[in-house]
Amino acid sequence: MKKKFSKSWKSSTQTRKKRKYQANAPLHLRHQMMKANLSKELRKKYGMRSIPVRKGDTVKIMVGKNKKKTGKVKTVDKKTMVITIEKIQNQKKDGTKIDVKFNPSNLQITEMNAEDKRRIRIKKENKEEKKDAPKKK
Repeated sequence: MKKKFSKSWKSSTQTRKKRKYQANAPLHLRHQMMKANLSKELRKKYGMRSIPVRKGDTVKIMVGKNKKKTGKVKTVDKKTMVITIEKIQNQKKDGTKIDVKFNPSNLQITEMNAEDKRRIRIKKENKEEKKDAPKKK
């Protein structure tokens, strides 16, 4: 397997090539891969369908046994592409609690962390650009 990451790769229908691309991707591209859907209100507000998840965002779990539960994002691990949420834990046989790890595609952002003004400004600029663009028929 080739070790070096290829920037020229566009896409493939083969799942193994998609996995290879994701596994060898540098962290700045993995961040872009860790997107979650926005709620309907946020979609209207920012004019986007999905956005990368950040620590402090409030998310709703859409899949699995914790479905429909909400909580704040505790950690975002780009290396393993995993997200943990506060107060959502599993109990082991010996009684210790461990955080449940989620794939960002199984989450929906209900509230965005507004501490970073740049993140919101970029999203508003994208929304304005979409309004100005001519509509396709």
